[in-house]
Amino acid sequence: MKKNIPFFLIIILLINCKESTKQSESIASEVVESERNSTWWKEGVLYQIYPQSFKDTDGDGFGDFRGVIEKLDYLESLGITMVWMNPFFESPLVDNGYDISDYRAIHPRYGTMEDFQEMLDGMKSRGIKFVLDVVVNHSSDEHEWFQSARSSRDSEYRDYYHWWPAEKGKPPHRHSLFDPEGGWDYVEETDSYYLHTFAEAQPDLNWENPKLRQEVYDIMKFWAEKGVDGFRMDAFQFASKDTTYPEFPEGHEKDFVKWYGMRPQLHEYLKEMYKEVIEPYNVFAVAEGAGSTFKDAHDLVDADRNELQTAYHFEYVDMSRTPERYELSEFKEVFTLWDKEFSENGWLAIFLSNHDNSRLVDRFGNPSPEFRTVSTQMLNTFLLSMRGTPYTYYGDELGMTNIDMPTIEEYVDIDAIGKYKTALAANEDVEEFMKVLNYSSRENSRTPMQWNDTDNAGFTSGMPWKKVNPNYKEINVAAQENNPNSVLNHFRKMVKLRKENEVLVYGDYQIIQQEHPEIYAYTRTLDNQKMLVLLNFTDQDSNISLPEVNSLNNTLINNYEALTINNNTITLKPYQAAIVSIKK
Repeated sequence: MKKNIPFFLIIILLINCKESTKQSESIASEVVESERNSTWWKEGVLYQIYPQSFKDTDGDGFGDFRGVIEKLDYLESLGITMVWMNPFFESPLVDNGYDISDYRAIHPRYGTMEDFQEMLDGMKSRGIKFVLDVVVNHSSDEHEWFQSARSSRDSEYRDYYHWWPAEKGKPPHRHSLFDPEGGWDYVEETDSYYLHTFAEAQPDLNWENPKLRQEVYDIMKFWAEKGVDGFRMDAFQFASKDTTYPEFPEGHEKDFVKWYGMRPQLHEYLKEMYKEVIEPYNVFAVAEGAGSTFKDAHDLVDADRNELQTAYHFEYVDMSRTPERYELSEFKEVFTLWDKEFSENGWLAIFLSNHDNSRLVDRFGNPSPEFRTVSTQMLNTFLLSMRGTPYTYYGDELGMTNIDMPTIEEYVDIDAIGKYKTALAANEDVEEFMKVLNYSSRENSRTPMQWNDTDNAGFTSGMPWKKVNPNYKEINVAAQENNPNSVLNHFRKMVKLRKENEVLVYGDYQIIQQEHPEIYAYTRTLDNQKMLVLLNFTDQDSNISLPEVNSLNNTLINNYEALTINNNTITLKPYQAAIVSIKK
């Protein structure tokens, strides 16, 4: 006998069925995300701001927090999800803020703590996380800890630093990255020497002292409680020292990281930091540098280590430190090796420029007026289509270039001046040295942001702290804002494509024709989605033959009007960059 089911029961059954399906889909999604260890800092796009060069609002020639606040809508328009800002703490500014005299105070040139909080809140309201630059391998010699420590061997802060008493004789040689005289400096008040890996004004902190470590964790907690979402640990691979200070072999400084970095105790301290700060405050941390080996990098960032979250290495930056053209084959090899090594465990930061290197387009592209736009677009396509968290340096979304500074008198950077003195002491060819410095100096990446074609590129109404690049009349935000083919709008499209397609974040990477001398081609594959990335790294047309041509579907990104395809051969125009979906 057939029975009719009441209509309201059918509705209930349908709702239950739908909810069950939703729960199943949700569980499945959670399983996939768990397998990928999905997190916001993996899926984000980071934008680095050098604060004194970004935007000045009070006419003193230095960028400030209110300048960033004024440009928050611009940052949001880029689509970026994180901002890392270089140090803005109280400092005598011997090394542009990487010499901190008070870790809880803001240098007046940048504004007040209230300005900082307004800036931070403005970012948060726009969905942008904030990453703080933490400089704790060393402090300033004007920090109260060091001022006390240098005045008396009985100071409570004496063991916050590394000391060598003069009665033991001359200290063993230590190389200094900024000081040609070496890494020990004498203090008459206590008849002893202190250690500095960088400048004389940057004494190294003694991480072997648990009291010092707790001071650092308390500083990090102070900023985390204000809403900071992550920490970039400056020069942190050098924080732990061998306090026996053994003699190193002659020429050891050529492999600086091997001899001065990644001591085993560092991992103990990072685990302690994770327990004290990273885990309870749900923040992430990335260390500048990743050691000398893949094992070093994994030991820093593999999830089960409970230390840091992201590896930030320099191997591909090191290949372009001189004006001689780098080899694309080496570029491919480095990125492919690192991707393979981190395909299962750990996570990478992907970057091509920052405040310590010259401009992206000068190093890896072509800054000539004819090719600057397309080559910068090509490099940004690469940066935003690789596995890892992409780091973009301010101005690279415009194609800002190096600035010509052929004489040493034009330089204010302590790194450049220190290297010049070292070159003189070693009787190097000064003309050749200056040629390399002009190309590779950090000064190139620190010129003011180019907002428009008015005086000083709209950066300041006063005298800028550093000369504005004369090409600001052609390269600026205003000139590119409404041009759909500009570097700026291509960058925005690329960020949007990455954010909308997890395949560009978590997808497998497979290089194609690694031996090709001109084209860098690879696929990204995740589940049923597959994309082909095609990049011509030269100023000539170049061909690549692909058997999958018939499987190509939609062109998702292209810095030219179209792809040229004949039979199974694709011809890429100079610096052409395209991403195409592939039918599976």
